[in-house]
Amino acid sequence: MNKPTILILCTGNSCRSHLAEGILRAALNDDYIVASAGSKPAGYVHPLGIKAMAEIGIDISSHHSKHMDEFLKQNVETVITVCGNADQACPMFPGQLNRHHWGFDDPAHATGTEEEQMQVFRRVRDEIRRVFEAYAAGRKDESKAAPSDPIIALL
Repeated sequence: MNKPTILILCTGNSCRSHLAEGILRAALNDDYIVASAGSKPAGYVHPLGIKAMAEIGIDISSHHSKHMDEFLKQNVETVITVCGNADQACPMFPGQLNRHHWGFDDPAHATGTEEEQMQVFRRVRDEIRRVFEAYAAGRKDESKAAPSDPIIALL
């Protein structure tokens, strides 16, 4: 059985999409492939994003910035955009069944001291965590439902 691929997109693929990728991968079981990419990749993962994720026990230090075109020849079941620009630039991917847009502030634009910037990274991380953990719980419930369930039959 092929694992469904969930692709998370933002413009730079340096922060929000990596936070979401790390959180969603941690929340889902191994029955899914979770990846992230950008329409204009920055070429790096923001160090404060890595630090904010480490605070909640998720290591994204090995992530790297990728272009969404790398996924155009792969079956991508679900595309989730986390910024408006990526939502507008997002193509259809082979096998795509679902598309969601959940926009979040870009913590990479935070100013001030490192601690002040970290407060913004933590806030956005926690917002992403709430949304993506709820999404993961729904996907897990969905995968447990047998096709003979009356609710599934109505769909």
